[in-house]
Amino acid sequence: MDLQRIEIELKKRLPFPYSWGKMQSDSWDKKTNFIYKTYSFETLIKRTVGFDKPLKDYALNRWYNYWSAMAAEDIFNSHEIVSANKNKFDKFVDFRINNIPFDHKTSVFPKGFNKSYNYALKNKTELINWLYENQSQEGRKHLKNRLFIILYDNKTQKHWQLKSEILILKKSINDYINNFYLENLTKLNFGKDEILSDIIWVTNKK
Repeated sequence: MDLQRIEIELKKRLPFPYSWGKMQSDSWDKKTNFIYKTYSFETLIKRTVGFDKPLKDYALNRWYNYWSAMAAEDIFNSHEIVSANKNKFDKFVDFRINNIPFDHKTSVFPKGFNKSYNYALKNKTELINWLYENQSQEGRKHLKNRLFIILYDNKTQKHWQLKSEILILKKSINDYINNFYLENLTKLNFGKDEILSDIIWVTNKK
C-alpha cells in the first residue's frame, strides 16, 4: 500500500467540516459503500454530487475513516509477528499478533468519557471499558479482542485530523508492535469469554 499517496489524499479532506449529521446506520452505509473502491478525494467528490449535505458528510467521513484504517492495518501487517486475516469479511479479526486475534479501531479521544487525557493515560482499563460499552450499535459492534488507536491533538483539539497523519500513525504502531507483550494487554470479561484489549496512543502532545 502506498502510504504516502494515502496521506496526500486524506489531507485533501481536512478543509471540509467534519460533521456526521446522524449516527452510523446500516441503511446509510449501504448508500455509501462505494467508498471502499474510491481511491482519490476528487473521485469521492464526483460520486457525492447530488447528495444532500447530511449524506455527503456521511460519505466523506466514511471514506476518510476507512482509508486511514486500511493504512493502519497495512502498517500492522508489515511486521513479522503480525499475520493478516485473509478473510476480508470477518468483522471480528483484522490480524493476529503472535497468533492472538485482534480487530482494530481508530477513535478520537472521546468527549463522553468526561475525564482528561492525562487521567486516561493513567487509567487505561477504565477507558477501554468505556469504549466497549459505548461503541456503535451497528456495523462492527462486538465484544471480541480489539486494539484501540486513540487520537489526541493537543494543539487544535481537532483529534480527527490525526487520522490523516499516516507517518505519525506508523511510528506509534511500530513502537507498539516492537514492544508487544501479552502481559501488557488488558483483560476484560463482559459475562462471556475473556477479552484482550489495549490502547495505542497517537498524539502530538509534548
